[in-house]
Amino acid sequence: MIRRLDLGYIIRPASEAGGDHPRVESILAYLVRHEDGLLLFDTGIGSHPDVDEHYRPHRRDLRAALADAGADLDDVSLVVNCHLHFDHCGGNPLLPGRPILAQRSELVTARTTEYTLPELVDFRGAKYEELDGETEVWPGVWILPTPGHVDGHQSLVVRQPDGTVVLAGQAHDFASEFAHDHMALHAWRAGEAQPLPPHSVWLKRMLEFDPRRVLFAHDSAVWEPPAIL
Repeated sequence: MIRRLDLGYIIRPASEAGGDHPRVESILAYLVRHEDGLLLFDTGIGSHPDVDEHYRPHRRDLRAALADAGADLDDVSLVVNCHLHFDHCGGNPLLPGRPILAQRSELVTARTTEYTLPELVDFRGAKYEELDGETEVWPGVWILPTPGHVDGHQSLVVRQPDGTVVLAGQAHDFASEFAHDHMALHAWRAGEAQPLPPHSVWLKRMLEFDPRRVLFAHDSAVWEPPAIL
C-alpha cells in the first residue's frame, strides 16, 4: 500500500518558475507499506534562513504527516530520497540510524558542491547505502535511476496487486511534463519523421515495468497510460 504525505509547499520565484509569476509547489512524500517494512520516499523541507527567505516555505511536520497515515518515525525502516535537495531530504535528520538509499554520484555531488544544505546530508547518525544504478531493494520494489533534474536523481518502482506504481519524485516537475515525454517516445517508436522532441533516456526502462500510475513530488496530479495506447 502507498500513502501520499502532504509536507507543505514552497513558493518558487518567477525567475525560477519560467513565467511572469511565482509558482506554489506542493512538497509530497510517499509511505510504502511492504511485508519487509515501511519505506519513506522523501522527507520534506529543510530549514535555513536563506531557504526561508527565497522560497517562503510552509512546512508540515513529518511526524504529524506520518501520524495521519497511522505511523510514526520509529516505524520507518528504510528511507529513499529521489535526490538530496533541501526540499526532499529535510526530514532525514529525524531518522538517525535508518538506512538511506542514494546513488553514489548524488552523494558525491551533495558533499562536494553548494548543492544542498550540508546539515541535511551528513547529520549525526546518518547511515547511507550507496547505489550504482538500478537496484531491487525489496521483492517487487526497485530503485531506478532517472537523471535529468540532477544527475543522481532516482525514482521508486513498486509492484502492487492492482498494477505497478512509480514514485517519480522530480524526474519531471509535473504529470503533464511526463505525459509529453511519454508521447515523444511513442511518436519515435511509431516512426514519425523528424523533427521530434527528445525523450528521457530512462523512459524506455521505466515503461518496461508497465506502470499503471506515476506520482510526483511537486504535483498531486497522477499520470495514467492513455487508453488508446
